[in-house]
Amino acid sequence: MLERLFSLRAEGTTTRTEVLAGIATFMASMYIIVVNPGILSAAGVPFSAALTATVLVSFFGSLMMGLYARNPILVAPGMGINALFAYTMVLGGGMSWEVALGCVFWAGVIFAVLALFNVRRLVIDAIPAQLRYAIACGIGLFITLIGLVNAKLIVSNPVTVVSVAPMTPSLIVFLLGLALTAILVAKRIHGALIIGIIVTTLMATTIGRLWGDGSAYFPPEIAQPTLVNFTGIFAAPDFSGLLALDLLGSLKVAYAPFIFVILFTVFFDALSTFMAVAEAGNLKDENGDPRNIRRSMMVDAFSALVSAPLGTSPANAYIESAAGISQGGRTGLVAVVVALCFLPFLFLAPLLSLVPSIATAPALILVGVFMMEPIGKIHWHQFDDAIPAFIAMVMIPLTYSITHGIVFGFLSFVVIKLGVGKAREIRPTMWVLFALSLLLLLEG
Repeated sequence: MLERLFSLRAEGTTTRTEVLAGIATFMASMYIIVVNPGILSAAGVPFSAALTATVLVSFFGSLMMGLYARNPILVAPGMGINALFAYTMVLGGGMSWEVALGCVFWAGVIFAVLALFNVRRLVIDAIPAQLRYAIACGIGLFITLIGLVNAKLIVSNPVTVVSVAPMTPSLIVFLLGLALTAILVAKRIHGALIIGIIVTTLMATTIGRLWGDGSAYFPPEIAQPTLVNFTGIFAAPDFSGLLALDLLGSLKVAYAPFIFVILFTVFFDALSTFMAVAEAGNLKDENGDPRNIRRSMMVDAFSALVSAPLGTSPANAYIESAAGISQGGRTGLVAVVVALCFLPFLFLAPLLSLVPSIATAPALILVGVFMMEPIGKIHWHQFDDAIPAFIAMVMIPLTYSITHGIVFGFLSFVVIKLGVGKAREIRPTMWVLFALSLLLLLEG
Protein backbone atom coordinates (compact mmCIF):
# COMPACT_ATOMS: atom_id res chain seq x y z
CA MET A 1 0.00 0.00 0.00
CA LEU A 2 2.74 2.45 0.97
CA GLU A 3 4.67 1.56 -2.17
CA ARG A 4 1.63 2.26 -4.32
CA LEU A 5 0.82 5.50 -2.52
CA PHE A 6 4.31 7.01 -2.35
CA SER A 7 6.29 5.20 -5.11
CA LEU A 8 9.11 4.42 -2.70
CA ARG A 9 11.14 2.27 -5.13
CA ALA A 10 10.92 4.83 -7.90
CA GLU A 11 12.29 7.45 -5.49
CA GLY A 12 15.11 5.15 -4.40
CA THR A 13 14.02 4.86 -0.79
CA THR A 14 12.45 2.39 1.67
CA THR A 15 9.74 2.48 4.31
CA ARG A 16 12.37 2.27 7.09
CA THR A 17 14.35 5.18 5.65
CA GLU A 18 11.22 7.33 5.33
CA VAL A 19 10.05 6.57 8.87
CA LEU A 20 13.46 7.38 10.34
CA ALA A 21 13.58 10.57 8.28
CA GLY A 22 10.15 11.55 9.60
CA ILE A 23 11.28 11.01 13.19
CA ALA A 24 14.41 13.09 12.53
CA THR A 25 12.31 15.96 11.14
CA PHE A 26 9.96 15.77 14.12
CA MET A 27 12.83 15.84 16.61
CA ALA A 28 14.34 18.85 14.83
CA SER A 29 11.07 20.78 14.99
CA MET A 30 9.36 19.46 18.12
CA TYR A 31 10.29 22.66 19.95
CA ILE A 32 7.43 24.44 18.15
CA ILE A 33 4.92 22.61 20.39
CA VAL A 34 6.31 24.55 23.35
CA VAL A 35 7.71 27.68 21.75
CA ASN A 36 4.65 28.68 19.70
CA PRO A 37 2.19 28.61 22.64
CA GLY A 38 4.78 30.45 24.71
CA ILE A 39 4.91 33.30 22.18
CA LEU A 40 1.14 33.38 21.61
CA SER A 41 0.41 33.36 25.34
CA ALA A 42 2.22 36.71 25.56
CA ALA A 43 -0.66 38.05 23.44
CA GLY A 44 -3.29 36.62 25.76
CA VAL A 45 -4.00 33.34 23.97
CA PRO A 46 -4.38 30.62 26.64
CA PHE A 47 -1.24 28.48 26.60
CA SER A 48 -3.12 25.18 26.56
CA ALA A 49 -5.46 26.37 23.78
CA ALA A 50 -2.51 27.55 21.69
CA LEU A 51 -0.78 24.21 22.27
CA THR A 52 -3.85 22.31 21.07
CA ALA A 53 -4.08 24.51 17.98
CA THR A 54 -0.35 24.09 17.30
CA VAL A 55 -0.61 20.30 17.41
CA LEU A 56 -3.76 20.17 15.27
CA VAL A 57 -2.41 22.50 12.59
CA SER A 58 0.91 20.64 12.50
CA PHE A 59 -0.93 17.32 12.20
CA PHE A 60 -3.38 18.34 9.47
CA GLY A 61 -0.89 20.46 7.51
CA SER A 62 1.84 17.82 7.48
CA LEU A 63 -0.65 15.06 6.70
CA MET A 64 -1.94 16.99 3.68
CA MET A 65 1.60 17.76 2.56
CA GLY A 66 2.38 14.05 2.63
CA LEU A 67 -0.81 12.67 1.11
CA TYR A 68 -1.65 15.41 -1.41
CA ALA A 69 1.59 17.18 -2.30
CA ARG A 70 3.69 14.00 -1.72
CA ASN A 71 6.62 16.02 -0.39
CA PRO A 72 8.74 15.27 2.73
CA ILE A 73 8.02 18.68 4.25
CA LEU A 74 6.70 19.54 7.70
CA VAL A 75 3.99 22.17 8.03
CA ALA A 76 3.56 23.90 11.41
CA PRO A 77 2.88 27.38 12.86
CA GLY A 78 5.66 29.56 11.53
CA MET A 79 8.36 31.14 13.66
CA GLY A 80 8.60 34.86 12.99
CA ILE A 81 4.98 35.19 11.96
CA ASN A 82 3.94 34.17 15.49
CA ALA A 83 6.17 36.97 16.80
CA LEU A 84 4.45 39.38 14.42
CA PHE A 85 1.09 38.16 15.76
CA ALA A 86 1.95 38.49 19.45
CA TYR A 87 4.38 41.37 19.72
CA THR A 88 3.48 43.62 16.79
CA MET A 89 -0.23 43.10 16.17
CA VAL A 90 -1.52 42.48 19.69
CA LEU A 91 0.97 44.03 22.10
CA GLY A 92 2.19 46.74 19.73
CA GLY A 93 -0.95 47.40 17.67
CA GLY A 94 -3.37 47.23 20.57
CA MET A 95 -5.79 44.78 18.97
CA SER A 96 -7.23 41.78 20.77
CA TRP A 97 -5.88 38.34 19.93
CA GLU A 98 -9.31 37.41 18.58
CA VAL A 99 -9.13 40.28 16.06
CA ALA A 100 -5.55 39.30 15.21
CA LEU A 101 -6.80 35.79 14.42
CA GLY A 102 -9.37 37.38 12.13
CA CYS A 103 -6.54 39.14 10.26
CA VAL A 104 -4.76 35.81 9.96
CA PHE A 105 -7.91 34.27 8.48
CA TRP A 106 -8.38 36.94 5.82
CA ALA A 107 -4.70 36.74 4.91
CA GLY A 108 -5.19 32.98 4.56
CA VAL A 109 -8.19 33.51 2.28
CA ILE A 110 -6.17 35.78 -0.03
CA PHE A 111 -3.28 33.33 0.15
CA ALA A 112 -5.56 30.46 -0.91
CA VAL A 113 -6.93 32.44 -3.86
CA LEU A 114 -3.43 33.35 -5.03
CA ALA A 115 -2.27 29.76 -4.64
CA LEU A 116 -5.32 28.49 -6.52
CA PHE A 117 -4.48 30.69 -9.50
CA ASN A 118 -0.76 30.00 -9.14
CA VAL A 119 0.17 33.70 -8.96
CA ARG A 120 2.06 33.43 -5.70
CA ARG A 121 5.42 33.27 -7.45
CA LEU A 122 4.66 36.51 -9.33
CA VAL A 123 3.86 38.33 -6.09
CA ILE A 124 7.01 37.14 -4.37
CA ASP A 125 9.21 37.86 -7.37
CA ALA A 126 8.12 41.50 -7.22
CA ILE A 127 10.00 41.84 -3.94
CA PRO A 128 13.73 42.32 -4.59
CA ALA A 129 15.77 39.29 -3.60
CA GLN A 130 18.09 41.40 -1.46
CA LEU A 131 15.16 42.56 0.65
CA ARG A 132 13.81 39.03 0.95
CA TYR A 133 17.13 37.81 2.30
CA ALA A 134 17.32 40.77 4.68
CA ILE A 135 13.79 40.29 6.01
CA ALA A 136 14.48 36.63 6.75
CA CYS A 137 17.64 37.62 8.65
CA GLY A 138 15.84 40.44 10.45
CA ILE A 139 13.15 38.06 11.66
CA GLY A 140 15.90 35.76 12.89
CA LEU A 141 17.46 38.61 14.88
CA PHE A 142 14.02 39.50 16.23
CA ILE A 143 13.39 35.94 17.41
CA THR A 144 16.81 35.89 19.07
CA LEU A 145 16.04 39.16 20.84
CA ILE A 146 12.73 37.75 22.05
CA GLY A 147 14.59 34.77 23.48
CA LEU A 148 17.06 37.01 25.30
CA VAL A 149 14.22 39.16 26.67
CA ASN A 150 12.15 36.12 27.72
CA ALA A 151 15.17 34.76 29.59
CA LYS A 152 15.51 38.22 31.19
CA LEU A 153 19.17 38.40 30.23
CA ILE A 154 18.49 41.63 28.33
CA VAL A 155 16.53 44.20 30.34
CA SER A 156 15.54 47.84 29.88
CA ASN A 157 17.82 50.56 31.16
CA PRO A 158 16.89 54.26 31.38
CA VAL A 159 20.47 55.33 30.60
CA THR A 160 21.64 52.86 27.95
CA VAL A 161 18.17 51.78 26.67
CA VAL A 162 19.04 48.12 27.28
CA SER A 163 21.62 46.32 29.39
CA VAL A 164 22.63 42.89 30.65
CA ALA A 165 20.82 41.89 33.83
CA PRO A 166 22.77 40.98 36.99
CA MET A 167 23.57 37.28 37.26
CA THR A 168 21.02 35.20 39.16
CA PRO A 169 20.66 31.44 39.59
CA SER A 170 17.93 31.47 36.92
CA LEU A 171 20.19 33.24 34.42
CA ILE A 172 23.05 30.87 35.20
CA VAL A 173 20.78 27.92 34.39
CA PHE A 174 19.68 29.65 31.19
CA LEU A 175 23.28 30.24 30.09
CA LEU A 176 24.20 26.63 30.85
CA GLY A 177 21.20 25.50 28.79
CA LEU A 178 22.18 27.82 25.95
CA ALA A 179 25.74 26.50 25.97
CA LEU A 180 24.56 22.88 25.94
CA THR A 181 22.04 23.49 23.15
CA ALA A 182 24.60 25.37 21.07
CA ILE A 183 27.08 22.51 21.41
CA LEU A 184 24.44 19.95 20.39
CA VAL A 185 23.49 22.06 17.37
CA ALA A 186 27.15 22.51 16.41
CA LYS A 187 27.62 18.73 16.64
CA ARG A 188 24.54 18.35 14.40
CA ILE A 189 22.72 16.16 16.91
CA HIS A 190 19.19 15.48 15.70
CA GLY A 191 16.68 16.92 18.11
CA ALA A 192 19.28 19.28 19.58
CA LEU A 193 16.76 21.99 20.39
CA ILE A 194 14.29 19.73 22.15
CA ILE A 195 17.13 17.99 24.04
CA GLY A 196 18.33 21.41 25.16
CA ILE A 197 14.80 22.34 26.27
CA ILE A 198 14.43 19.11 28.28
CA VAL A 199 17.85 19.34 29.98
CA THR A 200 17.43 23.04 30.79
CA THR A 201 13.99 22.31 32.25
CA LEU A 202 15.50 19.61 34.46
CA MET A 203 18.17 22.05 35.64
CA ALA A 204 15.47 24.68 36.22
CA THR A 205 13.67 22.39 38.69
CA THR A 206 16.29 23.48 41.23
CA ILE A 207 15.17 27.12 41.04
CA GLY A 208 13.04 27.97 44.05
CA ARG A 209 13.81 24.60 45.66
CA LEU A 210 17.57 24.46 46.10
CA TRP A 211 18.64 27.97 45.11
CA GLY A 212 17.34 31.16 43.55
CA ASP A 213 13.86 32.56 43.03
CA GLY A 214 11.90 32.28 39.79
CA SER A 215 9.01 34.58 40.67
CA ALA A 216 10.26 37.28 38.25
CA TYR A 217 9.35 34.98 35.35
CA PHE A 218 5.64 34.94 36.19
CA PRO A 219 2.95 37.64 36.10
CA PRO A 220 2.67 39.22 39.58
CA GLU A 221 -0.73 37.68 40.26
CA ILE A 222 0.58 34.11 39.87
CA ALA A 223 4.23 34.60 40.83
CA GLN A 224 5.93 31.72 42.67
CA PRO A 225 9.56 30.97 43.54
CA THR A 226 9.67 27.62 41.74
CA LEU A 227 10.10 27.75 37.96
CA VAL A 228 9.05 24.17 37.21
CA ASN A 229 5.76 22.99 38.69
CA PHE A 230 4.38 19.51 37.99
CA THR A 231 0.62 19.36 37.42
CA GLY A 232 0.28 15.91 35.87
CA ILE A 233 1.01 14.04 32.65
CA PHE A 234 -2.25 13.74 30.76
CA ALA A 235 -4.93 16.32 30.11
CA ALA A 236 -7.80 16.77 27.74
CA PRO A 237 -7.14 19.09 24.80
CA ASP A 238 -8.17 22.71 25.32
CA PHE A 239 -10.46 23.80 22.49
CA SER A 240 -11.25 27.22 23.96
CA GLY A 241 -9.38 28.89 21.09
CA LEU A 242 -11.49 27.10 18.48
CA LEU A 243 -13.47 29.60 16.35
CA ALA A 244 -12.48 32.43 18.72
CA LEU A 245 -11.49 34.66 15.79
CA ASP A 246 -13.25 37.98 15.19
CA LEU A 247 -13.91 38.05 11.44
CA LEU A 248 -15.83 41.33 11.26
CA GLY A 249 -13.65 43.23 13.73
CA SER A 250 -10.56 42.42 11.67
CA LEU A 251 -11.99 44.04 8.51
CA LYS A 252 -11.24 47.60 9.63
CA VAL A 253 -9.18 49.63 7.16
CA ALA A 254 -6.55 50.25 9.84
CA TYR A 255 -5.83 46.51 9.97
CA ALA A 256 -5.29 46.10 6.22
CA PRO A 257 -1.48 46.60 6.50
CA PHE A 258 -1.30 43.79 9.05
CA ILE A 259 -3.19 41.46 6.73
CA PHE A 260 -0.80 42.37 3.94
CA VAL A 261 2.28 41.77 6.10
CA ILE A 262 0.93 38.39 7.22
CA LEU A 263 0.25 37.50 3.60
CA PHE A 264 3.68 38.61 2.46
CA THR A 265 5.49 36.84 5.30
CA VAL A 266 3.68 33.55 4.80
CA PHE A 267 4.26 33.74 1.05
CA PHE A 268 7.94 34.45 1.42
CA ASP A 269 8.63 31.93 4.16
CA ALA A 270 6.92 29.06 2.37
CA LEU A 271 8.29 29.72 -1.10
CA SER A 272 11.83 30.14 0.16
CA THR A 273 11.49 26.92 2.16
CA PHE A 274 10.24 24.96 -0.83
CA MET A 275 13.12 26.25 -2.93
CA ALA A 276 15.73 25.57 -0.24
CA VAL A 277 14.50 22.06 0.56
CA ALA A 278 14.21 21.15 -3.12
CA GLU A 279 17.77 22.32 -3.67
CA ALA A 280 19.09 20.46 -0.63
CA GLY A 281 17.43 17.17 -1.51
CA ASN A 282 17.38 17.52 -5.30
CA LEU A 283 13.59 17.28 -5.17
CA LYS A 284 12.98 18.95 -8.51
CA ASP A 285 10.82 18.34 -11.55
CA GLU A 286 11.95 18.18 -15.16
CA ASN A 287 11.91 22.00 -15.36
CA GLY A 288 14.21 22.41 -12.38
CA ASP A 289 11.41 23.76 -10.19
CA PRO A 290 10.63 22.35 -6.73
CA ARG A 291 8.74 19.09 -7.08
CA ASN A 292 4.94 19.38 -6.90
CA ILE A 293 5.33 23.07 -6.14
CA ARG A 294 1.73 24.02 -6.97
CA ARG A 295 0.26 21.30 -4.75
CA SER A 296 2.70 22.23 -1.98
CA MET A 297 1.60 25.85 -2.25
CA MET A 298 -2.03 24.78 -2.03
CA VAL A 299 -1.34 22.79 1.12
CA ASP A 300 0.54 25.69 2.63
CA ALA A 301 -2.36 28.02 1.81
CA PHE A 302 -4.88 25.58 3.31
CA SER A 303 -2.80 25.29 6.48
CA ALA A 304 -2.55 29.07 6.83
CA LEU A 305 -6.30 29.38 6.25
CA VAL A 306 -7.33 26.87 8.94
CA SER A 307 -4.79 28.14 11.48
CA ALA A 308 -6.97 31.06 12.58
CA PRO A 309 -10.19 29.06 13.20
CA LEU A 310 -8.13 26.57 15.22
CA GLY A 311 -6.63 29.41 17.29
CA THR A 312 -3.03 29.99 16.19
CA SER A 313 -0.87 32.14 13.93
CA PRO A 314 -0.39 30.93 10.34
CA ALA A 315 1.28 27.63 9.56
CA ASN A 316 3.81 27.21 6.79
CA ALA A 317 6.52 24.88 5.53
CA TYR A 318 9.50 24.36 7.85
CA ILE A 319 13.13 24.53 6.86
CA GLU A 320 13.78 21.88 9.56
CA SER A 321 12.38 19.45 7.00
CA ALA A 322 15.95 19.35 5.71
CA ALA A 323 16.81 17.24 8.78
CA GLY A 324 14.71 14.38 7.46
CA ILE A 325 15.86 14.87 3.88
CA SER A 326 19.48 14.67 5.03
CA GLN A 327 18.53 11.27 6.49
CA GLY A 328 17.39 10.07 3.07
CA GLY A 329 13.72 11.10 3.13
CA ARG A 330 12.31 11.51 -0.36
CA THR A 331 8.54 11.09 -0.32
CA GLY A 332 5.36 12.25 1.35
CA LEU A 333 5.60 9.34 3.79
CA VAL A 334 8.09 11.46 5.76
CA ALA A 335 5.48 14.19 6.28
CA VAL A 336 2.84 11.61 7.26
CA VAL A 337 5.18 10.19 9.93
CA VAL A 338 5.83 13.71 11.24
CA ALA A 339 2.08 14.35 11.44
CA LEU A 340 1.54 11.18 13.47
CA CYS A 341 4.38 12.13 15.84
CA PHE A 342 2.66 15.42 16.68
CA LEU A 343 -0.77 13.95 17.48
CA PRO A 344 -0.08 12.38 20.95
CA PHE A 345 0.82 15.77 22.35
CA LEU A 346 -2.86 16.71 22.28
CA PHE A 347 -3.07 14.73 25.50
CA LEU A 348 0.36 15.44 26.99
CA ALA A 349 -0.06 19.18 27.53
CA PRO A 350 0.81 19.12 31.27
CA LEU A 351 4.24 17.75 30.45
CA LEU A 352 4.90 20.58 28.05
CA SER A 353 3.53 23.26 30.40
CA LEU A 354 6.35 22.31 32.77
CA VAL A 355 8.79 24.07 30.49
CA PRO A 356 9.83 27.55 31.74
CA SER A 357 10.84 30.48 29.56
CA ILE A 358 14.54 30.06 30.39
CA ALA A 359 14.33 26.59 28.81
CA THR A 360 12.69 27.70 25.57
CA ALA A 361 14.82 30.83 25.23
CA PRO A 362 17.92 28.92 23.98
CA ALA A 363 15.78 27.38 21.22
CA LEU A 364 14.55 30.82 20.16
CA ILE A 365 18.08 32.20 20.10
CA LEU A 366 19.38 29.35 17.95
CA VAL A 367 16.39 29.47 15.60
CA GLY A 368 17.59 33.02 14.99
CA VAL A 369 20.98 31.57 14.03
CA PHE A 370 19.32 29.19 11.56
CA MET A 371 17.48 32.08 9.93
CA MET A 372 20.66 34.10 9.34
CA GLU A 373 21.91 31.88 6.50
CA PRO A 374 20.64 34.20 3.69
CA ILE A 375 22.88 37.04 4.93
CA GLY A 376 25.70 35.76 2.72
CA LYS A 377 23.54 36.26 -0.38
CA ILE A 378 23.20 40.02 0.15
CA HIS A 379 25.32 42.17 -2.18
CA TRP A 380 27.19 44.03 0.56
CA HIS A 381 29.54 45.73 -1.89
CA GLN A 382 26.68 47.07 -4.01
CA PHE A 383 25.42 49.80 -1.72
CA ASP A 384 22.13 50.54 -3.47
CA ASP A 385 21.20 46.93 -2.59
CA ALA A 386 23.05 46.65 0.71
CA ILE A 387 21.68 49.78 2.40
CA PRO A 388 17.94 48.94 2.04
CA ALA A 389 18.69 45.35 3.04
CA PHE A 390 20.63 46.50 6.11
CA ILE A 391 17.91 48.95 7.12
CA ALA A 392 15.20 46.29 6.88
CA MET A 393 17.31 43.74 8.75
CA VAL A 394 18.24 45.93 11.73
CA MET A 395 14.94 47.82 12.01
CA ILE A 396 12.95 44.64 12.60
CA PRO A 397 14.60 43.86 15.97
CA LEU A 398 15.36 47.48 16.92
CA THR A 399 11.74 48.60 16.48
CA TYR A 400 10.50 45.29 17.96
CA SER A 401 8.25 45.18 14.91
CA ILE A 402 8.47 43.05 11.79
CA THR A 403 5.98 45.35 10.10
CA HIS A 404 8.00 48.53 10.58
CA GLY A 405 11.23 46.81 9.59
CA ILE A 406 9.68 45.75 6.29
CA VAL A 407 8.18 49.21 5.78
CA PHE A 408 11.53 50.95 6.21
CA GLY A 409 13.11 48.40 3.89
CA PHE A 410 10.59 49.03 1.11
CA LEU A 411 10.79 52.81 1.48
CA SER A 412 14.59 52.94 1.48
CA PHE A 413 14.81 50.61 -1.53
CA VAL A 414 12.60 52.82 -3.70
CA VAL A 415 14.19 56.09 -2.55
CA ILE A 416 17.78 54.87 -3.07
CA LYS A 417 17.08 53.25 -6.44
CA LEU A 418 15.47 56.47 -7.62
CA GLY A 419 18.37 58.52 -6.26
CA VAL A 420 21.04 56.53 -8.10
CA GLY A 421 19.11 56.47 -11.37
CA LYS A 422 18.00 52.83 -11.27
CA ALA A 423 14.25 53.35 -11.35
CA ARG A 424 13.97 50.54 -13.91
CA GLU A 425 14.81 48.06 -11.12
CA ILE A 426 11.66 49.07 -9.25
CA ARG A 427 8.91 46.71 -10.36
CA PRO A 428 5.32 47.98 -10.63
CA THR A 429 4.21 45.96 -7.62
CA MET A 430 6.97 47.57 -5.54
CA TRP A 431 5.41 50.99 -6.19
CA VAL A 432 2.20 49.64 -4.66
CA LEU A 433 4.16 48.33 -1.68
CA PHE A 434 5.89 51.72 -1.39
CA ALA A 435 2.52 53.50 -1.22
CA LEU A 436 1.19 51.03 1.37
CA SER A 437 4.35 51.45 3.43
CA LEU A 438 3.98 55.23 3.41
CA LEU A 439 0.39 54.93 4.58
CA LEU A 440 1.36 52.56 7.37
CA LEU A 441 4.20 54.81 8.53
CA LEU A 442 2.07 57.96 8.48
CA GLU A 443 -0.67 56.20 10.44
CA GLY A 444 1.87 55.47 13.15
